[in-house]
Amino acid sequence: MREQLSEFFSWSWFQPETFKSYEWQNPILLNLIWIIPVVMLFRTFVKFLKNPVLELSLPKRVANNNPWTYLRLIPAGFFYLFLIMLVVALARPQRSNERVEQFTEGIDIMLVLDISESMDLQDFTPNRLEAAKATAIEFINGRVGDRIGMVVFAGEAYSLAPLTNDYELLTDLVNEISFSMMEAKGTAIGSALASGTNRMKESESASKVMILLSDGESNAGNVDPLFAANLASALDIKIYTIAMGKDGLVPYGTDFFGRPQMVESYLDESTLREIAKIGNGEFFRASDAGTLISIFDRIDTLEKTEVIENRYKETADYYRTYLFWGLMFFFVWLGLKSSFLNNFLLD
Repeated sequence: MREQLSEFFSWSWFQPETFKSYEWQNPILLNLIWIIPVVMLFRTFVKFLKNPVLELSLPKRVANNNPWTYLRLIPAGFFYLFLIMLVVALARPQRSNERVEQFTEGIDIMLVLDISESMDLQDFTPNRLEAAKATAIEFINGRVGDRIGMVVFAGEAYSLAPLTNDYELLTDLVNEISFSMMEAKGTAIGSALASGTNRMKESESASKVMILLSDGESNAGNVDPLFAANLASALDIKIYTIAMGKDGLVPYGTDFFGRPQMVESYLDESTLREIAKIGNGEFFRASDAGTLISIFDRIDTLEKTEVIENRYKETADYYRTYLFWGLMFFFVWLGLKSSFLNNFLLD
């Protein structure tokens, strides 16, 4: 109780900085403050018309022009302070503190990356695999609130990382991907899809996405790619497929004289297109690094994390403080009104 009273009697309530920090619920009422000087002039005019003989309730020996006669202004001063405080209280000074709560309903994303020998072709710089790794890292670090997992495959599939929000760990794992991770040769797309689906089958996320990136036709593994795609679709997993590389002659290493060697490259688009169709996703063809980046940007746009925002506005009223001071000034005025300071001829 004592602390509350000390707050009321703090002079900080009347500092300009305090008034600048307020929001006013009824700011138009502040204009009433300008009426107060009009009231003062009106009272002075009335006094002039009455032309009172006695200026102050003091003995006759005190001259009319004695400085003490100005004490008669004190009661009026407290009355005007009461009016000012009343106007401020009616204008409702407030301070608002807006609190924003955000939470995301994350997406579960499984990246399925081909690391077969054909990913060493150099129609990308420095090769297909390194270009895919760089783009995957950029994609991972651009997500917010999503869980991301990783499957790599060649002649067999290997789950590199479960679904996780640890983007730093994922970045380190992607950087460590190399051709030596797999001994089995070939491209087991069906096994890779099955492995990714197995990792996502327990997911309770409202949105589940698999991004398959490969540059060859499925020629290894014991799972048919289309069967694996249907299995993923049955679990509401959307599949985006990216065919990486160019058809025809592409550079691969150099010969004895340092000249680039050209090898034949063939990409089975039809299977990847069919997988995307079954998985209710989209098929993309990336022939260079720029196109690959734009494809991931496109997927990033299509699979946006939903951000739900709640706003709470906490408002604190301070009119009670100024009403309190107004009543204090009013009661002081009432007390002085009955004292020798008052000009009885004007009352």
